[in-house]
Amino acid sequence: MADFLQTLMTALAIGSLYALIALGYTMVYGVLKFINFAHSDIVVLGAWLSYSFAIRALPLVGLDAHNPATPPPIWMTAGIFVAVLALCSLAGFLIERLAYRPLRRAPRLNVLITAIGVSLLLQNVGQLDFVFGASPQKMPALLPNWELLRIPFGQGESIRYVVLPLIDCIIFAVSGLLMLALELLIFRSKFGTALRAVSFNTDFAALMGIPVDRAISLTFMLGSALAGAAGFLYVLKFPSMNQPAHSVWVLLGLKAFVAAVVGGIGNVRGAVLGGFIIAFVEQFGAYYISSNYRDVYVFSLLILILLIKPTGLLGSPVREKV
Repeated sequence: MADFLQTLMTALAIGSLYALIALGYTMVYGVLKFINFAHSDIVVLGAWLSYSFAIRALPLVGLDAHNPATPPPIWMTAGIFVAVLALCSLAGFLIERLAYRPLRRAPRLNVLITAIGVSLLLQNVGQLDFVFGASPQKMPALLPNWELLRIPFGQGESIRYVVLPLIDCIIFAVSGLLMLALELLIFRSKFGTALRAVSFNTDFAALMGIPVDRAISLTFMLGSALAGAAGFLYVLKFPSMNQPAHSVWVLLGLKAFVAAVVGGIGNVRGAVLGGFIIAFVEQFGAYYISSNYRDVYVFSLLILILLIKPTGLLGSPVREKV
């Protein structure tokens, strides 16, 4: 029971990160009907911006930049978080404005190649010495290493503990608040109504007076902000940071994309559901079967879902008039 509960808590935290990243994929696809493969690189940007801001901000309050004796004040951590969200939103806006908007009427293949090109550009620029560099780094601790809960199971030498770290609670809480805010924005606001109209048909939406370009730009900015938040939270939980083009980051983005497809690409609630399903399959499979095949479990689930329900769990088939 102790191992089951501990794995469950880990799966909930990692599932929250997958869901945040998957939302960016599904929002862009829902509006423009293409996959933004540069989205995973915005996660990397958020992670490395968090590190860059932290090592520059910590000395301002008398703490060591790389190994602070105590966590910084909460206002500093919150400020770094907000700054990361703002810069990642700006990056998303620039990518849409400079790379994707000129190809709005181009064939899908052109957009796909451009998305891959933007991804490779971000990876290689990130490795430059005057940007982030090509060496691994360790994220300084911005939060106290507290255990909010410690429940014993068993007796004597066989006693096991279920530990609930503070960082897992913060990941789950912050991700939940961001996902709730996005839900309210899309389904309870005028902007959300306009966004859903644009996703239905951009030409009809423009005829109704909806600023299509602005709606699409805001979609990229929102998705990039969520990716930046996921990058910030990811390096708080896993402080050992690989260089920007490492396969670990690529695999993180691929799993989030799988989560969006499993839940139903283009469906916001499906992306959240898919994120948690992928995390549960990965974590429980790694613990109870073998950790060597954790990626196999994820992509096997993708194949199974596509065979049974190609539109995803919450996706709906699209009818095209021919």
